[in-house]
Amino acid sequence: QVQLVESGGGLVQAGGSLRLSCAASASIFNINVMGWYRQAPGKQRELVARITTGGLIKYVDSVKGRFTISRDNAKNTVYLQMNSLKPEDTAVYYCNTVLSGMDYWGKGTLVTVSS
Repeated sequence: QVQLVESGGGLVQAGGSLRLSCAASASIFNINVMGWYRQAPGKQRELVARITTGGLIKYVDSVKGRFTISRDNAKNTVYLQMNSLKPEDTAVYYCNTVLSGMDYWGKGTLVTVSS
């Protein structure tokens, strides 16, 4: 089992930046995929970015060139650097991983981007 705790959300003006962190309660060294998802009001949860232990990265098209996902296995933490934020990035951001066939989610951190 692993617990995931997100932090770093908040209110920011359009064009600003935030850095989200996802701290895992167990070692992520052998966890292949760590990901960030988001859910905006009235919308389905969507994948924002994911990263593998080998460094393979995938982004949703809407954040390419603006967001950067990274992982620090020594700190059991995954990060999401978000630059050039837009009002449409407003959502609750969740950290996710799959371990032994089970999905694990954090409780989320709210990001609000004002215009």
